[in-house]
Amino acid sequence: MKRLVNIQPGKGWRIILGLLPFILVLVIYLFASNARLVVNPNDKLLPSFGSFGEAIERMAIKEDRRTGKILLWTDTKASLQRLGMGIGISALIGLFFGILNGLIPVIRANLSPFISVLSMIPPLAILPILFIVFGLGELSKVVLIVFGIAPFVMRELQQRVQEIPKEQLIKAQTLGASTWQIMIRIILPQILPRLIDALRLSLGAAWLFLIAAEAIAATDGLGYRIFLVRRYLAMDVILPYVAWITFLAFLMDYGLRALSRFAFPWFEKETSGS
Repeated sequence: MKRLVNIQPGKGWRIILGLLPFILVLVIYLFASNARLVVNPNDKLLPSFGSFGEAIERMAIKEDRRTGKILLWTDTKASLQRLGMGIGISALIGLFFGILNGLIPVIRANLSPFISVLSMIPPLAILPILFIVFGLGELSKVVLIVFGIAPFVMRELQQRVQEIPKEQLIKAQTLGASTWQIMIRIILPQILPRLIDALRLSLGAAWLFLIAAEAIAATDGLGYRIFLVRRYLAMDVILPYVAWITFLAFLMDYGLRALSRFAFPWFEKETSGS
C-alpha cells in the first residue's frame, strides 16, 4: 500500500488542489453574504458581488468629483513609490553591511551586536518618533520601511557570506587577491541572488509598515484609503483594496523570482537541487 507521504500529485492535480482553497473561501463568502442580505438588504459587513463591482467602477474607472483623479491608481502610484524607495534603500544598506559584517571579523565584532539589537526593536513602536523627527511627509514613511526590513536583510546576508566556503577565500588570497577584490569578485556574485531572496521574504513586512504609516499620516495611498473608508463600514471598497494589495505583492514576489532566474540561473539550479 502506497503511503500518503510518498504520493506526488501531477501538474494538473497540483493546479486543482491549489485552486480548491480559493474556491472554498468564495463559496463560503457567497453563502454568508446571501444569508445576511436576506435578513438586511443594506448590510455592509458582507456586501454582494454587485456592490463590489459598483465600488470597483467608482474607485478604479471613474474620476473622483472632488480631486478629478481616479482614486485607485492614484493610491497605487503613491504606495508603490514609497514601497519601492524603502525596499531599494534597504537592499543597498543590507548588501553593504551584510558583506562587511560577514567578511571582515573586526567589523563583525563591532557592528553585529548593534544590528542584532536594532532588529529587535518593533518598528511600529518608533513610528511616532519618526513622525516627530522626519515630519509627516514621505520621508518618515520610507524610513519606517527601511528601519523595519534593513536589519533583517543585513543579518541574512551576513549569515550567507559566512556560509561561503573558506577554501574560496584562501585560494583567492593565495593568488594575491586583496580584501576589496575578494569582496567584489567572490562574495558579491554569490550574494546578489541571496539578496533577492531576502527581499522576497521582506515584502510582507514592508507592506505592513507602509500600510501602518499611510493609515496614520497620509493624504493618499492604499493604506490611507482603507482606513479612511472604514469609518463608513465600506467593506465593498476595503475588500477589493485588500485583494489589490495582495495581487501587487504577488506580482512583486513573482518579478523578483523571475529576475533571480534570469540573472542567476546557477542559483536556481543549486537551490532546486538541494
